[in-house]
Amino acid sequence: MKIILAILPLLFSLAVALAQSKEQSRTISVSGEAEIKVVPDEALIHLGVETRSKSLDAARSENDKRVSDVIAAAKSLGIDAKLIQTDYLSVYPSDEWEDDGRKKKSELYAMNKSITIIVKDLKKLEELVTTTLKLGVNRVQDIQFRTSELRKFRDQARVMAVRAAKEKAELMAKELGQTVGRPDTISEEDYSYYAPYYRGRADMRTQNVMSSDGSGLDVDGSIAVGQIAVKAKVHIVFQLQDK
Repeated sequence: MKIILAILPLLFSLAVALAQSKEQSRTISVSGEAEIKVVPDEALIHLGVETRSKSLDAARSENDKRVSDVIAAAKSLGIDAKLIQTDYLSVYPSDEWEDDGRKKKSELYAMNKSITIIVKDLKKLEELVTTTLKLGVNRVQDIQFRTSELRKFRDQARVMAVRAAKEKAELMAKELGQTVGRPDTISEEDYSYYAPYYRGRADMRTQNVMSSDGSGLDVDGSIAVGQIAVKAKVHIVFQLQDK
């Protein structure tokens, strides 16, 4: 009799656990995406300077001069010194060959430096590029248009993505005669992205949202900055309840 009495609480606990597990298994898993189009207010530009000479000292001296001139030109446009950085340096042999590629004409040294500049006034961007090319920049390696308020727009996109996920869950649950309960799990995919021109696949399915401030920055010259995309994607598992 004592054994039976001892087993009964265990059976009751097991039944409760099974019931809870069954109830928790009634969930709906959805994702929500949001994209906000933002007018950029700054640009990150990478410039490359390469010099070659038979003498290593000559290649270095010419490279240093060009880089100094580029930095001085950037400062003359009102760009703060802390926004200018030399972030890459390489030196390597670079032989010169005849046109047919069969005979080496001379042995050279090549020196490369990369200069990164953050331009806060985008109206000065084209002048900076033109001026630095005249001063000996060989390559404009990359120009990234950005927003200085990325955190604010990311937070907005996250909120919109959560709302999109909830709306999707409610719509699907309604069709099944259910209601959406509390969320069990919430996760975010690393989906924030900004670029001068968004070329990703725009997969705006039902309940995924896009927002735009509808404006553009008027920049003199031939550089049109357009808008950049700030995106967020969340995955949420909701509990389902009977109506």
